[in-house]
Amino acid sequence: MPLRKKKGGFTLIEVMIVVAIVAILGAIAYPSYVAYMQRGMIAEAIGNLAEMRVRQERYFQDNRSYVSAGVTCNANLASLTTGLEQRYFTLGCAGTANTFTAWANGTGAVNGINFTINQDNIRQTTAFPGTVGLPLNCWISKRGEAC
Repeated sequence: MPLRKKKGGFTLIEVMIVVAIVAILGAIAYPSYVAYMQRGMIAEAIGNLAEMRVRQERYFQDNRSYVSAGVTCNANLASLTTGLEQRYFTLGCAGTANTFTAWANGTGAVNGINFTINQDNIRQTTAFPGTVGLPLNCWISKRGEAC
């Protein structure tokens, strides 16, 4: 009597179990990955705002005012943001002769995340999805983080 050869391969139930396990792992990993990517994008805003403040203070030391020809923020925003990469955040600034507030507002993947800094080096997170108690007197990099 001839022996039957055992056929190789997977049964449908085995394939479905593997697909279910991969789906569960993906559902857990994807939100963590998105948060990780956002933290990297937030570094752009933090670096740019710190650099803007340094440029503002340098201008103030030379001119004893944040205003030039009636315009705040180093005479115009273009000179203040020259060389600063603005891929994920748009930068802005407003103020008076003795005060200024610079901000970075998120766009695209970081839309809804906003940071500010002023002449007294007070750093604030004014908007961050999923975070309560705003504004916070620090820059946070992930949801639910506290100062």
